[in-house]
Amino acid sequence: MIASKKKFKLGSIEPIVFRTVNTIIMLIVIVVMLYPFWNTVAVSLNNPQDTLKGGITLFPRIFSTYNYETVFKNRLLLIASVNSVLRTGISTILGVIVAAMIAYVLSRPEFLWRKFATRYFLVTMYVSAGLIPNYFLIRDLGMINDFSVYILPGLVSVFNVIVVRSYIKSLPSSLFEAAFIDGVGHFRCFLLIAMPCSKPVLATVALWCAVGAWNSWFDTFIYCSSDENLTTLQYEMMKMLAAAMSSSSRSGDAIYQAGQAASNMVTPVSIRAAITVVAAVPILVVYPFLQKYFVKGVMIGSVKE
Repeated sequence: MIASKKKFKLGSIEPIVFRTVNTIIMLIVIVVMLYPFWNTVAVSLNNPQDTLKGGITLFPRIFSTYNYETVFKNRLLLIASVNSVLRTGISTILGVIVAAMIAYVLSRPEFLWRKFATRYFLVTMYVSAGLIPNYFLIRDLGMINDFSVYILPGLVSVFNVIVVRSYIKSLPSSLFEAAFIDGVGHFRCFLLIAMPCSKPVLATVALWCAVGAWNSWFDTFIYCSSDENLTTLQYEMMKMLAAAMSSSSRSGDAIYQAGQAASNMVTPVSIRAAITVVAAVPILVVYPFLQKYFVKGVMIGSVKE
């Protein structure tokens, strides 16, 4: 009797201890993940000159919106934002569709050349012509200072194709066999079965494409820097940060706006924080709409083997 009571008490305590320890660990992880971004927001809302003293943690020491005022005073910001949104939207939609179509073809066992095609795609992940040949190729294709340079060169991502292909191959073959018996062709099978059942992986790929397109600025610098109408948000942010760092490195040089005191002078640390927040907010807004596909499958109960 005594042994059974002790066993009962230990069994009732173990779940409580596990939940307590698990909760503490998760809270620590949350703090570690959120603190850098929270600190960046605090720095971006702090007085630029006071930021140089350091010591800012969770809240601004001297509240100021001058960093954001400096960012939004850029006359090209509206054009750059529109271009970035269009680029991100088009690149994401086309990138997901193209990756899914190629992945479906490579996943079908009746495609005899699927192994060779897969290896051919994989080679391109490790072997590249380099920056200069790529520039000559883009120039010869007439895409210098053209919006298409943001879409076409990076339309096919081999990594995304392999990820989607692996997911489609993991789907029950009974789904496709039943569709083919009913007379459905490959195109309708792709649209009606492969695409709906692959929502989790397609949402993940869409997020990767969106983040990559939104954060890209180097292609703007290489191919479209001479046309202000094709500038992007990240490229304008990069130029502002470079200008702030260059100005701060020159002895005796100060960047003043009309009617502003010396205490409002922009510093690289403060402008970098403001730029980071402005560039990250759109992705943070989009992410919650895709998060549910990361944790929930759509194949549960679809097929009974």
